[in-house]
This record gives sequence, C-alpha cells and structure tokens, in this order.
Amino acid sequence: MKNVTDSLVSLVHWPFAGSFGFNTDILATNPINLSVVLGVLIFFGKGVLSDLLDNRKLRILNTIRNSEELQVGAIERLEKARARLRKVEMEADQFRVNGYSEIGQEKLNLINSTYKTLEQLENYKNETIHFEQQRAINQVRQRVFQQALQGALGTLNNCLNKELHLRTISANIGMFGAMKEITD
Repeated sequence: MKNVTDSLVSLVHWPFAGSFGFNTDILATNPINLSVVLGVLIFFGKGVLSDLLDNRKLRILNTIRNSEELQVGAIERLEKARARLRKVEMEADQFRVNGYSEIGQEKLNLINSTYKTLEQLENYKNETIHFEQQRAINQVRQRVFQQALQGALGTLNNCLNKELHLRTISANIGMFGAMKEITD
C-alpha cells in the first residue's frame, strides 16, 4: 500500500506539460470521474440493461400468464369435482332415503304378514276347537242315545209281554192311519 501512495505522490511532483495534467485534489476529481464512468455505463450499458430487463419482464409475464391459466384449469377441475361431489352426495342421500323407506315398507309388510298368519292360525285353532267340540258332543250324544236305547229296550223287554206289545202296535197303527187321513 505504501508503494501506491508513493507513486501517487511522485506524480504530484511531475512538472506540468502544456494543458494536460493530473489534478491531485481528490474532492474535485471524484465527482467528475464518477459522472464520466456513469455516463459511459449508461451509454453502452443502456441497451444491455434494457434487454435484460425486457427479458426478465417477459419471463415474469409468461410465468403470470401460465399461472393464471393453471389457476383457471384448477378452478374448472375444482368446480367439476365439487359438482361430482354434490351429485354423489345427492345420490347417497337418495339411496339412504330409499333404503330407509324400503326398510320401513318391508317392516310393515312383515308385520302385516305376521298378523295375517296369526289370524289364520287363530282361525284354524278356533275351527279345530269347534270341530273337536262338535265331535265330542256327537260322541256323547251317540253314547247317551245308545245307553238310552239300551235302557229303553231293557225296560221294554222287562215290562212288555205279548198282550201289551199287541196293544201298543195296534195303537201305533191307529195313529198312523189317522195321520194318513189328515194328510190326504
């Protein structure tokens, strides 16, 4: 670093040749140098910088456009998915309602069928009981009639003799004759 400052100091001691020379005043030379450097940079770098900025702007715009297209596509797919979801939910609700109504209808049908079966069984039971009662009554009647007939025959056989038997037959024939005259 000392060599650089020594060389700058040695430049200060050079004799001035004509109108060309170095200004050693640092405060006066920096703004001029900076303005010259900036002017050259702006003049030559303006096109390059403009091209870089234009390319960057185009890339950003293309990215935004692509993002918007992707967003529109995603929104469309989302709406289609929502519509399918609503449709599936409605179908599921319909299946659920139909299932519940079918279950209720099947339940009612089963209950009605069970009541009808119970009524038929009750009717069969009542008919069977009535039939068995009639059969028992008929059997009792037959036995009573048979016993009464046997008793009557026994009584008649014990009480009737030939003369009483002939008088009974004559009385019965007389009654049949009188009945015949009435009907004629």
